[in-house]
Amino acid sequence: MTSQHDDLIAIDAVAPAEVCELDSRRRREKIYTRRIEGRYQRIRLYTGWPLLMGYLILPWVSINQRPVILFDLADRKFHIFNLTLWPQDLVLLGFLLIIAAFALFAVTTIWGRLWCGYTCPQTIWTAIFMYIEQRFEGSRNQRIKLDMEPPSWTKLRKKTLKHAGWVLVALVTGITFVGYFVPIRSLIPDLLTLSAANGAMAFTLLFSVATYLNAGYMREKVCTQLCPYARFQSVMFDQNTLVVAYDTHRGEPRGSRKRFAQRGEHQGDCIDCELCVQVCPTGIDIRNGLQYECIGCALCIDACDSIMAKMGSPKGLVSYSSGEGSSRRRSPVISPKALGYGTALVIMMTVFAGTLLTRNIVELTASRDRSQLYVPAPGELVDNIYELHITNRDHSAHRFEIGVQGLDHGSIIGNTTVTIPGGEMLEVDLRYRANPRLLRDVGTDIEFTVIMEGSSTVQAVAPSRFIRPSIN
Repeated sequence: MTSQHDDLIAIDAVAPAEVCELDSRRRREKIYTRRIEGRYQRIRLYTGWPLLMGYLILPWVSINQRPVILFDLADRKFHIFNLTLWPQDLVLLGFLLIIAAFALFAVTTIWGRLWCGYTCPQTIWTAIFMYIEQRFEGSRNQRIKLDMEPPSWTKLRKKTLKHAGWVLVALVTGITFVGYFVPIRSLIPDLLTLSAANGAMAFTLLFSVATYLNAGYMREKVCTQLCPYARFQSVMFDQNTLVVAYDTHRGEPRGSRKRFAQRGEHQGDCIDCELCVQVCPTGIDIRNGLQYECIGCALCIDACDSIMAKMGSPKGLVSYSSGEGSSRRRSPVISPKALGYGTALVIMMTVFAGTLLTRNIVELTASRDRSQLYVPAPGELVDNIYELHITNRDHSAHRFEIGVQGLDHGSIIGNTTVTIPGGEMLEVDLRYRANPRLLRDVGTDIEFTVIMEGSSTVQAVAPSRFIRPSIN
């Protein structure tokens, strides 16, 4: 295996143009990326690893014997830490996704494709698969030569180990993803014994295969052809957006020279080593200008800086610069567009927080027994039968008192005090009994109320009707 020093400075003799050129059938050739280290790649580790570990660990963390994040589709409840969302609360979840989208727009307007380069799951998982590939098949040159070799036991062994690593990562990813919908502590034993529900097994297989294909084979095609973000990012860019850019004024004209040698009078700093192309995960040449395939990962910046340091030239030939020109590096500027996104984001976050904090922790619905309008009761009284659904949205259990408003001469037949665990719904069957001769109309509007124990404030109200027989 070649040393890292040679891997950084050597110029490949194996057709470097095949990294980014299209063949006669207009299909992109396989991209063989070169491993590189640098300041921005360390930043990517600091952003990628916490997100990856959070994804893998969160399904295992429990609060009160319940996963901190569980999208329980069977019971139609979404548990997010101490917050429980019901189907009627999905508008809040949709609002949260809109807030996340506006946050992405605001960040993109100022810092470009920061999400794609440093936090996107496709980028993180592709980097993991590429690392496995490099561990078992070697450096870029070694991988190119291995693919060109005829079949052999050595080639079969390396390919088998690589794909085994890919399959292992894909399975862990698929199982973890399903673990956000099915408690993972019971999911894994059920999967191992093949006793899991068909849906759980199918989705585990589906997301494992999707991870294997996306990160192992499709890679840059997901970013350039499937992800819509690359296509509409130009709408959010303006002249102040920071993008990865090549300084043409300093770099051109290109030409090779010896280390620490003075460049010619009509020669730029770029030595045309192609290293910025060879490290690019999407196979583009950043020297051709800003392209929608660029994900802003800064691999080309670290690669170029390493070459400039070895050549004795200043770093920054490729750097984060404003889109209006790469002749000098600029700090991000808050443009009117970014200010608009930020203002909208603050307003939406304020509304969301206010809605969440003032959300009633109790929900009450009441329905009459439609099979019979009323039921005769002793003493010439009549009963109406009701079914109440009381939902406790809080994370802790509460005791509630059920009452009725609208009728002064009636009484509830049944248990009027109930205890409901946190995040649960309780069905309560009861009767309401009244003297029909004291009621003016055949149908009287009433309201069921729920009051939390220790409070005098009505927590929830559900309208209904009391029906009496006609009186001659």
